[in-house]
Amino acid sequence: MTAYLVLGSIGLLLALLIHGRISPAVLFASWAGAYHLLGLASQQAVLSSFSNPALATLILLLLVSLALERSPFLDHLSELLLKGRTAFATLRLASFTCLASAFMNNTAVVGALLGTVTRQRRHPASKLLIPLSYASILGGITTLVGTSTNLVVNSFAVEAGLPALHMFQFTLVGLPVALACIGVLALTSRLLPANRSTDSEARSTYFLEARVMPGSPMIGRSIEDNRLRSLDGLFLLEIEREGRLISPVGPAEVLRADDVLVFTGEIGKVQALQRFAGLEVFGAGADALLKSNLVEVVLSNESDIANRTLREVDFRTMFDAGVVGIRRGDKRLTGQLGRIPLHVGDSLLLAAGPDFFQHRNLDRNFHVLNGSGVRPRMSAPQSTASLSAFGLVILLAALGWLPLFAGLLLLLAGLLASGLLTLSEMRRRFPFELLVVIGAALTIAGVVERSGAAALMAGWMRALFDGYGVHAALVGVYLITLVLTELVTNNAAAALAFPIALGTARAFGVDPTPFIMVVAYGASAGFLIPFGYQTHLMVYSAGRYRMRDFLRAGLPVSLTYSLVVLALVPLVFPFVAA
Repeated sequence: MTAYLVLGSIGLLLALLIHGRISPAVLFASWAGAYHLLGLASQQAVLSSFSNPALATLILLLLVSLALERSPFLDHLSELLLKGRTAFATLRLASFTCLASAFMNNTAVVGALLGTVTRQRRHPASKLLIPLSYASILGGITTLVGTSTNLVVNSFAVEAGLPALHMFQFTLVGLPVALACIGVLALTSRLLPANRSTDSEARSTYFLEARVMPGSPMIGRSIEDNRLRSLDGLFLLEIEREGRLISPVGPAEVLRADDVLVFTGEIGKVQALQRFAGLEVFGAGADALLKSNLVEVVLSNESDIANRTLREVDFRTMFDAGVVGIRRGDKRLTGQLGRIPLHVGDSLLLAAGPDFFQHRNLDRNFHVLNGSGVRPRMSAPQSTASLSAFGLVILLAALGWLPLFAGLLLLLAGLLASGLLTLSEMRRRFPFELLVVIGAALTIAGVVERSGAAALMAGWMRALFDGYGVHAALVGVYLITLVLTELVTNNAAAALAFPIALGTARAFGVDPTPFIMVVAYGASAGFLIPFGYQTHLMVYSAGRYRMRDFLRAGLPVSLTYSLVVLALVPLVFPFVAA
């Protein structure tokens, strides 16, 4: 009976994850806590999940990546890769991204290249950004440290008492898969849209200008007194005064004759300004002075303001910037911007104040597409030293001379001692949500195993595929994982699919390694839907994509990926009897 109740609760967890209203961290933590209170998970089991060695290694890797992502190496090289025809530029960019993502966090790699790709004018950015995101996934499946998903699966294997996965255990399957899919990307680049954006298209439609005429009763009165802060559908963004820009505009700012007031929001609501005597509306579009301080950013997956409105977070005070417009995919959102909940991946056009780039919370909340860098780049010697040290750690771990955890810990200490990474930066960007999700998921997986729910699911899998053999069961586990990763996040998919894979392998009496590997590969196979993978969300609005663009480009890649994985995994990891 307990097994059925646990399975029912897992079904509810999956439904809530798909619904997406509640964050995965809250859901997984709630389920782990409920299992503990119900006596299904002891205090010792919960604490051991959060102290899992593979999970600790993942956290160290992400902290080290905070410094490595500041290397200018990716920026400099990416400019050379984008020369020539679009198909060849796609091939070079994807190959380089794949190589970088094999050893660095894929979110950091895409974030470093995103601005360069969107700023260049040789090719439409929309022809390159989906391949950039896909290639970061493909690089991640080639090594243990290439993606957090591999380390998550490794943590489940260690928790289940299985041998830890090795650094290049993924490579024999992952590398052929990556090469095949990159070839498909280059051949199918014509399927991607050519969304060329212009400054006038991206910016001018966001603005409405009005001049305070001499003799206007508004002169000498503040913004608050003139009731310019509560307009229907419009928001006072900036004031141009005698050749200089006042941005953002405070409520106590006093108007003067010939001030140019710049509004944003629903430009069609121009009638809201007609009630102000001595205010002359003279058209949409802002001049060169206004445009000089515009910055476009993409909301990051780590952002504290995701799923909240501009009004709730007091955006202007928090970042010293006003939001000119919000784009989600290929659509510019209209209405009162202050009341629109922000989503990860949204593209925001900001009118930045003089202190915007001094705010220390920018790198956590945004990927900046234009303007100055948010964080200072490493110098060439610093970059060479830090990347060489990271490469040495990977090499020593691969040779078995130094545990990866120990090597990363030493590297982290060196980065802190050299000042390339600071404690305050670690506090701001510590991956608390990932820690909670994986630690709680390990607890949940233990409950599924001990309650008999895993054995129950394995029995169903055995009954379903008994007439077709263990190869068919492997395909079934892979497809379950692939569907889950398209519906929920990749790490959540791995957490939910791992107990099924392990139980199925035991039911067939074979080595669980091939089943564990297809969970790892399947959890990274999210190519069709932009909302299940962090890097897809990063490029979704920047490339002005629609859902169908991911389906058209992703279907050939997904099919190629799946066929090569399912063909190679049984050959590289044979079904030997357990």
